Amino acid sequence: MGRHGLAVAVALIAAPLWAQDGGRPISAAEFEAMTTGHVMTHAEQGKVYGAEEYLPGRRVIWKDADGCLSGQWQESGGLICFAYDGSADRWCWSYVRQSDGLIARLQGDAKAPQVELRPTSPPLSCPVELPAA
Repeated sequence: MGRHGLAVAVALIAAPLWAQDGGRPISAAEFEAMTTGHVMTHAEQGKVYGAEEYLPGRRVIWKDADGCLSGQWQESGGLICFAYDGSADRWCWSYVRQSDGLIARLQGDAKAPQVELRPTSPPLSCPVELPAA
């Protein structure tokens, strides 16, 4: 096997390992490009518990069993941080690209399970006022 063949073999062996360890967190620009204009379901261990619609201007609408919340996201220290109307809390996440969506890890809680984000449709049906862009 020549150098090229060895490099391909190493890459094929390493690819599943890279996917298992989560790979490189994506940047805010990558996150924005992947999510704006889309609705993504959020699931833990395959169980969907909510969905978020990503709007232009880094605005979002979150919907779960409790209802809908509008908010915004911003980049902070390499993390994607969400703030929702009516809450002083901020939730910061790191995201890794997967073949069928994203994997998210909440910062500051080592025991929190990873969250799987997958694109879905149609848009959310939420009667909320959107934050100003």
